[in-house]
Amino acid sequence: MTGTKKGPATTLASLQSPRGALVGTPPADTAQPGLIEVDDNLINDTDSAIDENFSVYTASLASSVVNYPIENGRRYHAYRAGRYSRPNDEMEMDRLLLIHDIITKLIGGLYLAPINKTKIRRVLDIGTGTGIWAVSIADAFPAAIIIGNDLSANMPNLAPPNAKFEIDDVESPWFYEAKFDWIFCRYMAASIYDWPKLVNNIFENLEPGGWAEFQDFDLQYYSEDGSLADDDPLLVWISTLLDAARSLKRDPNPGSKLEGWVKDAGFENIVHKRYRVPIGPWPKDPTLKQVGAHNYMQINGGLEGLTLRLYTSVLHWKEDEILVFLAQVRKSLKNPNVHAMFDLHVVYGQKPEE
Repeated sequence: MTGTKKGPATTLASLQSPRGALVGTPPADTAQPGLIEVDDNLINDTDSAIDENFSVYTASLASSVVNYPIENGRRYHAYRAGRYSRPNDEMEMDRLLLIHDIITKLIGGLYLAPINKTKIRRVLDIGTGTGIWAVSIADAFPAAIIIGNDLSANMPNLAPPNAKFEIDDVESPWFYEAKFDWIFCRYMAASIYDWPKLVNNIFENLEPGGWAEFQDFDLQYYSEDGSLADDDPLLVWISTLLDAARSLKRDPNPGSKLEGWVKDAGFENIVHKRYRVPIGPWPKDPTLKQVGAHNYMQINGGLEGLTLRLYTSVLHWKEDEILVFLAQVRKSLKNPNVHAMFDLHVVYGQKPEE
């Protein structure tokens, strides 16, 4: 499918996910044992009722806190242009805030590593995005210096005095004046060219005894009950999008590989946890229901931003064809009978003491 010049108006009926319908049960190491139970009360809702249900979950969300190129009506970063396929405009920042909310709800906080507050002096947040994680850590660790870096200058103007932000490409050589006690790396799926090199750089820039934590996704969608069919537009969309990312040598599924990279770099005391991330408020569990609703909102609100650049520049679809296709993807997203999900992996490890 990668490289096709056909658009959805003429080919959707024949499209199937290149990965096939992905049906699975959680492995033994999942942080959420058992299948995710479906809320049967949601299935018979009308479209208007479903829309109303989704709107309820927005109530708990906080409001969002250079010369950039514009493509297809969306703004992209200017520094090292082309290295990152997603936009950097306000809509994308709102989507990243939803991602932050989803992850913190799933894992129960900002991080899982056994951090000793008395030993933390310098912290690096790689790909800080909105800066919300760095600001939160700066508030929680007032005696530490927190540095957040990103390709775009979307960091907050108002931040604690111990939080500093910089524009940088994490895949370029690192030139920091001192090493760090803690390095944090989150949601870099489909963004990094050389993951082993990045993990090795993190290891080399940690103080002995320092911790690194990775929170990242395997972005391939699947269902545990077979409700996400091969020809479902949602599965076709994400599978094609991820193939486009692979053609640019960007791994869209780094989460499950993180533990191996961390081991190879020399870390010890490694812990790996896997979380299923539902799409839509179909789970019965209240926390997963809210996570699923917020996940629906970040995908639905981000469809054009996630899709347009890769589909036009890599797959050579026309913008109007893409928009027709995305309308079908949105319909599938809203279907309460489709119990789609993807995986979040949290891996942390410690650099050995000298």
